[in-house]
Order: sequence, then structure tokens, then C-alpha cells
Amino acid sequence: MKFLFVHQNFPGQFLHLAPALAARGHEVVGLGVNPLKAPLPGVRHITHRPSDPGPGPRDADSFSQEWAAKRARAQSAAQAMTNLKAEGFHPDVVFGHPGWGEMLHARDVFPKSRNLVFAEYYYGADDGDSFFDPEFRRGPVDLPSLQRLRLKNTHLLHALADCDAAVSPTVFQKSQHPSIFHDRIRVIHDGIDTDRFAPDPGASIKLQQAQVELKHGDEVVTFVARQLEPYRGYHIFMRSLARLQRLRPKARVVIVGGDGTAYGASPPAGSTWKNIFLNEVKGELDMSRVHFVGQVPHPLLQRLMQVSAVHAYLTYPFVLSWSMLEAMSQGALMVASSTGPVQEVIEHGRNGLLVDFFDHQALADTMAEALTRQQELQPLRQAARQTVADRYDLRRVCLPDMLKFVEQAAG
Repeated sequence: MKFLFVHQNFPGQFLHLAPALAARGHEVVGLGVNPLKAPLPGVRHITHRPSDPGPGPRDADSFSQEWAAKRARAQSAAQAMTNLKAEGFHPDVVFGHPGWGEMLHARDVFPKSRNLVFAEYYYGADDGDSFFDPEFRRGPVDLPSLQRLRLKNTHLLHALADCDAAVSPTVFQKSQHPSIFHDRIRVIHDGIDTDRFAPDPGASIKLQQAQVELKHGDEVVTFVARQLEPYRGYHIFMRSLARLQRLRPKARVVIVGGDGTAYGASPPAGSTWKNIFLNEVKGELDMSRVHFVGQVPHPLLQRLMQVSAVHAYLTYPFVLSWSMLEAMSQGALMVASSTGPVQEVIEHGRNGLLVDFFDHQALADTMAEALTRQQELQPLRQAARQTVADRYDLRRVCLPDMLKFVEQAAG
């Protein structure tokens, strides 16, 4: 059979699925905007180049400009699909991520193909991210705010209406979609390689700039986010550190993440969320024990999780980070926010510790307690890894389920 994967940043969530299908003898093509960092065995990769829609009229609203960008991506992807069709490639299945618009015309180009959608997130549910954090609301939840959210989902609704089936990584993410589509959305996680992400009592890591070596058993508190921003609770974590240092003065805090914005509103011009919240609290901190290491290669991040004594994970009710499950797979002692996506995985007192997202004092107290009781709380580490092995293991659970899902869709 023939499979076409469509993703702005291919392979994205299809990193393991696409080559696994190729290994089973299927013909697999991946369509994206950027070149691959490394080839995928058996997978042909093609790129498309969306045109720049330009700034638009001076009086154009933000949705009009965003929609123009998504239409440009949709048209570019459709042309690339049309070129494939002209070559004689007629996929049995088109499986795409609709988040950037590339799936808008997939059904138009390949009307006979089975159409699958990666339903990652849908905006605006009452228990979702949109109005979760009062600190960053731009005024009351009024009609214009709700209108912007409804329009933000336009391209996602097109994809859901066109698809034959969809998949969401978690129950929470599925629940954010309109209930009328729930019967066509399966819950299958992308999968965590638990063989690779495993505990290592002998692990150590050297922070070059600070000339400090950290090893398993040290009082190391870790915080990881792709970008250091409010959506992942960076502001709450920073506000917890002064109290944490008073309670555990020997603890070292290692913060991983970039200076940009991945989700939510951008910071005021000329600043970064990282510096805004660092500047808010650094006068109260012993900065010799707080280490910002930026974005690090995955092998280094893996070792950092292996030496971590406490791993803090905070998030709005939003997409669950791979980093949380990878940390759990490596036996991290989790202190996490009691928000929807996290509560689906972590049960307080069984495989981690939960705190209210907004309560930075409770976060500090819980992290300090976890450092104090490291040996006593060892069963939580073991249960965290077992949770990931039982429910999210890549090769034994998730990839087999995903292969079954797409091959059944193809008939």
C-alpha cells in the first residue's frame, strides 16, 4: 500500500510510524517544509515552499493575516501533492497534521484516499488553555475573544470534517475537540522509547560554564521546556525558587529551554519571558546555584534527567510534553501541576506529587520535601517508570497500535 504523511516539520509525530510502515513493505512518502536532519529508512521525503502572503492590508485583523498564511501553506502543499499525482503516486492513505493548514486541500487532490488526521489540539474548551491564566488575559473574556478562538479553529474543523479517522495522543487532548467528532478520534500516544530513556544510577553530567559536576543522588532540581514561557509554568517555577533555596540551600537548579515563544502571546517588545521572570526574582536568589543551560542535545538532556533528584513539570491545560513522559521513564521524582493533561498520567502519591499550578509556595514546599525524603519516595520513581512502560512504551504499545490504526484505515 501507499502512504503519504503531511506535516510542516515532517517527520514530527510520524518519526517512528513512517519508517515502520516502509519496513513492512509499504511505499511511504513524507511531505514537509524543511529538509530532513537525517534520512528515514525507506521513506521518500519531498518539500514544498509556501509563498509569502505578505503583510496584508494595513487594517487587516490578526485572523485574516493568520488565515492568509495557512492558505498559502495549503496551496503549496496541494501543488506538491498534485505533482506526486502526476508522477503516478496515488496514496491509499493521507495522514497529516492539520495545525498549519497543509491538510486543507488533501481531499481535493486525492478524493479516493483514506484521510487521517493527527488531532493534536482544539482551542476554546472550557477546561483548556485559552483563558486559564488570569495573569495573561487581555481583559475580560468577551465576545471578540471568543470570536478569535472560533476563527482560530477554522482549518482544524476543515480537517476533522474531511477525515475518515483521527488520532489524539491523550484523552485530554481528544476531549478538547467538539464532541460530534469524538467517535472518529482514537487515543494513541506517539510513544516513549523506554529502553533508551531508562534510569542510570551511575549517571553524571558536567555543567561546563559553572564547572560543576552533578551526579545521581545530588540535590538536583530540573525544569525543562522547549521555550521558557508561561504556558509551561516558567513564571510559577521561578517564583518558587527563593523559598526552595531557603528550605534546601544546597540544592542546585538546572533550567533547560530557549529564550523564544512556542505557545501563547509573545512578551513585550525587546524582552523575553525568560528575562522578565528572572529579573523579577533574581535579587532574592543565590544565582550560583541556578543554572540556565539553554536548549541542549537530547543525549545531554537524557543524562540530566538521570541525575535529577526532583523534576518539576508545569503546564497549562494544553498539549502534554514528551519531556514529562521521558523524565518519568528515567525514574524521575515528579513534582507537577494538577492540570488536566498531567492528571491523566500522574496520580498524587503513587507515581508523583501534584501541586496547584498557581501556588508557587506549595511548589517550593513540595520540591523541598521531595529532596528531603528522596529515599522514602523511591517507590514513586519506580511507579513513574512503570506507568510509562505500561501505557506509553513505543515499541510494545504505541507503535503497534498506530500501525494497526493506519493499516486498518487503508483496508
